[in-house]
Amino acid sequence: MSLILTIFVMAPTFKQINTTAIQPYTSHEITLSQAATRGQQPLRTFMFNQTRDSDLAMFVKMANLPRPQTRADIPTYVLVPAFMISELKTAFQIGFLIYLPFLIIDMVVASTLMSMGMMMLPPVLISLPFKIMLFVLVDGWHLVIQSLVQSFHT
Repeated sequence: MSLILTIFVMAPTFKQINTTAIQPYTSHEITLSQAATRGQQPLRTFMFNQTRDSDLAMFVKMANLPRPQTRADIPTYVLVPAFMISELKTAFQIGFLIYLPFLIIDMVVASTLMSMGMMMLPPVLISLPFKIMLFVLVDGWHLVIQSLVQSFHT
C-alpha cells in the first residue's frame, strides 16, 4: 500500500523528471550529467515543499554552512535529511491522532472491567472488537489515506 501511495503522490514529480531529464537523455539531446542535474530539480522542489523551515535550518546549522540566500544555496545532502525528519514528524502526528481514540477505548474498558471486579480478564480481549468497530464505523482507511495524501503540499 505504501508503494502504491508513493507512486500516486510522486506521479507529477516523476512525470516532470521524465519530461525534463529522461526523455532528452534517451534521445541523446543531453549528457548524463545534464540529465542528472535536470532530474534533481523536480525532486528538490518536491522536498522543499514538504520540508519544515525549522528542520531545514537545523541541518544547515549542523552542516556549518553559511546562511543560504536562496534554495539553490542549500545542498542536496542537507535537504534530504531535513525532508526525512519533516516526514517522520508528520507520520508521528498522524500516528498519535490514530492512537488517541484507541487509548481512550482501552482506558474505558479497563476501568469498566475493574469496577465490575473482573481483574483477571485482559482488557485487550474486550477492547479490540470495539477498536475495530470504531475504525470501520468512522471509515478509518478513508480518513488515514486521505490525511496522508493531503499532507503532501503540491
